[in-house]
Formats: sequence, C-alpha cells, structure tokens
Amino acid sequence: MVSRVPAASRFCSPDPLFGDVAPEIIEDTLIHLAMENERHLSVLPDPAGCFREARTVVRCFWVVLSFLPEFIFLLSEKWHLDQPAKYQAVELLERFMIKQIEQIYTSPQQNITSDEQGRSQNSLQEQIYDTFVLRLVSCIQLASKLSLHYNAVNSDTALKFLQSLKYSYTKQELLESELAVLETLQFQINVSTPLAYIELLLEVLGHNGCLLPAKPLHQMCVQLLDFFYLKRDTIYDTLLNIAIENLTPSELQIAKFLMVKEDLMLLAVGIISTSAFILNPEHWKKVVEHLNCITGITSQSISEFSYAVLKHIIGGTTPKQHHRR
Repeated sequence: MVSRVPAASRFCSPDPLFGDVAPEIIEDTLIHLAMENERHLSVLPDPAGCFREARTVVRCFWVVLSFLPEFIFLLSEKWHLDQPAKYQAVELLERFMIKQIEQIYTSPQQNITSDEQGRSQNSLQEQIYDTFVLRLVSCIQLASKLSLHYNAVNSDTALKFLQSLKYSYTKQELLESELAVLETLQFQINVSTPLAYIELLLEVLGHNGCLLPAKPLHQMCVQLLDFFYLKRDTIYDTLLNIAIENLTPSELQIAKFLMVKEDLMLLAVGIISTSAFILNPEHWKKVVEHLNCITGITSQSISEFSYAVLKHIIGGTTPKQHHRR
C-alpha cells in the first residue's frame, strides 16, 4: 500500500527550489518584473510638485509607519504566514496609507471656507488614526488570501486579535474594512514584493554560473530583507547622504530620492549583493558584475547600497572599500 504524503509536505516548502525553471520562463518573468518596476516608478508624483500641505500629516504618521513592518512581522509569525505574505501585507498597507493621505489633500473642496476645509481634513486624519489597526489587520488578511498554499487569516482569528486589544469591531465591519482597502487600491493588491525580485534574480544568477549556492544565499537575503524593512528609513538616509555627498540634503533632493526608495529592482540587487558579501567576500565582486549585467544597475550603485545596509548592521565600511580595491 502506497503511503500518502501529508498535504503540508506536498504544498508547503519553507524555501523555494532553484534550478528547476526553464530559461525561457526565467527570461519572460524577468522582463515582466522589470517592466512592472518601470511602470511603478513612472507614475510616482513629480518631486517638484509634492504636496507641501501634506507634509504635516505625513510627519504625524512617520512614527507609526516606522513601526509598521515590525507589527506586521510579529502578527505574521503569530498567524504562521509565509514570507511573501508578510512582505505583501507591508506593501499593501503602505500603499493604502499613501493613497489615504493623497485623498485628504486632493479631494475637491469647492464652495467651502478655509476653516471648513481644515476641519474636513482634520476629520479625515482622525478617521485614519482611528481605523489604523483595523486596516493593518485587513491588509494582512488580504495578503494571506493571496498565498494559496498557506493558512488564510479568517474573520474569527482577526476579530479575536482585535478584541484582545480592546477593539469591539464586528464581522461586518471587518469585511467593510477589507473592501475599503480593495477599493482604495483599485483592487490592485497582487503586487510584486522585493522578495519576488530577489528570488528571480537568484534563479538568473544560478543559470549564469554564480559560484555561491542559491539556498544559503536565499536564507541570508530573507534575513537581510527583514532587517532592511525594520531599518529602512535610516538605511535610505545613509544612501542619500552617500549619493549627494552631503549630510544635509535639500527638500528637493529628498523629494527626488523618492525614485530610489521605490525602486524594487535596486532593493533586490542591493540585498543580494550584501548577502553575497557577508557569505563570501571573495566572490562578492563577481556577483556584483553579474547583477550589473542582468539589471543594468551600475556596480557603484549596487556597492553603495550594500555599504548603506552593512553600515547599520555592523557600523562597517567594507563593501565600499572592497569595491575601490
């Protein structure tokens, strides 16, 4: 009698399998992700036309958003979600929050006084604050439902958690919250995460003869990506200072740097490069050359990103110095 393989072992693998995908599929997927990344960058707001009046509310949310990845990571671990789901939840919530803030300052305000407009904006801000935890849970639920091989977070689980925080939401309100997120994001929730870019680039590196084995490199990338999400603002601040060679960037330079912060391909090559340096510094330069050939991102940009990440891990300088040698 043939023994039956448990469903969990059939469908649930903690690590992706590398080397089993046809080169044509890898090439098509790489082109698709590159185009998706370019489309995302092309629709970013004009840096010169950033919402000046929105700066106050953005700064108010700054502290909240800085703790957002850690909150989501802890909940994802509690609910046994896979790696892609937790990253997707972070991306969904951040995109949702940005859309909410944009709506506050772009909604038509005809035939009302400045005082009335101010009260209206304050009311919307308060609504965002009041529903923040609910929206966060909804984004995790939506992300979990996109990961078909893992447990989706159902309403009972979500409500039990919210009740533990003394919130008294109903199932109907929970469903309405999911719908609010979907409508705000125009139902475009199956967005690629940095991990998708990383795993595809690791597949390409393997086909190109990269000397570092994919499995330990992938494991290091996941650890570094978690660290990056938790320290993202400070890492990008360091990268900006390196780029402009100045510790006090102007507001316009900060606004233009948004393009760099939103570039998922740059983030992916930076994480892979840093992981390669940690695992085997001797092969690091060759990995950077491979990544440059695959993506067109300059070796200098890749090494500067690695330097910014490692600076916050160990306070070190090695990738930048290593590259100059």
